[in-house]
Amino acid sequence: MMTKNRRHKPLLPGLMLALSAAQAFAQLEPTGAPPAAVGWRAETVAEGIAQPWGIAWLPDGRALITGKAGTLHILNGKRLEPVPLEGLAPVFASGQGGLLDIALHPADKANPRVYMTMSTGTTSDNRTILVQGVFDGKRVHGIRTLFRVEPGKSGGEHFGSRLAWLPDGTLLMSVGDGGNPPQRIGAMLAREQAQNLATDHGSILRLTADGKPAPGNPLASRPGARPEIWSYGHRNIQGLVFDAASNRVWATEHGPRGGDELNLIEAGRNYGWPLQSYGADYRTFIPIGQKIVAGMTGPKVAWVPSPAPSGLAVYSGSQFPQWRGSLFSGNLASADIRRIALDKDGNVVGQDRLDIGARVRDVRQGPDGYLYALTDEENGRLLRIVPK
Repeated sequence: MMTKNRRHKPLLPGLMLALSAAQAFAQLEPTGAPPAAVGWRAETVAEGIAQPWGIAWLPDGRALITGKAGTLHILNGKRLEPVPLEGLAPVFASGQGGLLDIALHPADKANPRVYMTMSTGTTSDNRTILVQGVFDGKRVHGIRTLFRVEPGKSGGEHFGSRLAWLPDGTLLMSVGDGGNPPQRIGAMLAREQAQNLATDHGSILRLTADGKPAPGNPLASRPGARPEIWSYGHRNIQGLVFDAASNRVWATEHGPRGGDELNLIEAGRNYGWPLQSYGADYRTFIPIGQKIVAGMTGPKVAWVPSPAPSGLAVYSGSQFPQWRGSLFSGNLASADIRRIALDKDGNVVGQDRLDIGARVRDVRQGPDGYLYALTDEENGRLLRIVPK
C-alpha cells in the first residue's frame, strides 16, 4: 500500500492548485507548477544523523535535532554530538513512527524544558505521545509522558506530529488520522476518525505546558468531544507554524494520492478529511470525498501531484528581505522547499521552489536569520540556505 511518507522517487513537476480570496468558497483553480526560486544556495552545516526529523534552537545558538530511530543530537559549530535521553519511553521506530518533533519551552533561558513527540507501543497497539524533559547542557533527564493520543492503533502510518507554541503559553500538537485503508481503528476505517470527535486522531490538539487540555478549547463543552481538540478533519499534518507577525497558524498536510494541502488553521474548524479532499484512494484511484463540502473549511493551497509536505516555517529574518512573511514548506516526494508568498490578509499570491535534490523533513529559521533544512536520508544533513 502506498503512502507518500515512504521512500520513492520524486514526482515529476505537475499541477498546483491555489486558493485566492475570491475563491474562498469555490473549487480551487489549477495553475502551473511553481517556478524555480533564484538568488539562493544550500550549504551543508553538518551531517551524520540517520533520518533526522525535527530541530529546535537553544538560547545559546546551538540546536537539538531528533533522529527517527530514537536519538537526540546537539549541533556544536559543525559537529553533531549525541545527547543522552534519560527516562525516554521505548520508541516504536517502524514505518512512519519514531522519535519525531521537538520544541523548547519559550520561557526557559537556562536548563530549558524539552518537548518531543514520538510513537510508542507495538505493531498491533501503538500511539503518538508527548514527552517532556530538561536539558542541562549535556543530557535530557527526567523525561516523562505528558499526553497520550487516544485510542491506540495498529500499523506504522500517520502519527503526525508537529509542535507549535502559541503566545498564551499553550502548545499545539498535530495527530494523524491513523492510516490508509484497509487500516481500521475500532469499527471504523482509520481515516474516518478525523471526523470522530471522541478520538484524537486526525486533529490538532491544544495543550497546556503540562500536557492537559488547554482552557478555552472550542469543543470542550460539546458532548462526547475530547476537550483537547482545537481543529479536526485532518489527514496527516507534518508542518505546523505560528506566525507572530500576523497572529495566524498555518499547517501543511499530507493528502492521499494528490491533494496535499496548506491550511490556515482556526480554532474549532472542520477541515473536511475524508469528506472533503482533492485526492484519490491509493488502491482504487477513486476520488475521496468532494472538493467542497458545506460547513467545512477548504485549503489555501492544494498540490497535485503530491509533494509530500513536511516541516513548515515562516520567514522573518534579514538575510533574505524579499522573503519576509513567506511560508517555507519542506517536501519529501518532490525533494524541494516551496516558498509560499502571502498578502497581508493571508491569501496566497505566489509560489516558487528551492530544489534541494533530497527529501526535506524539516525547515526552520535559525537565530542568525538564515533558513535551515533537514534532509531525510540515512546520512541526514543539516543545510543552511544562504544568498547566492
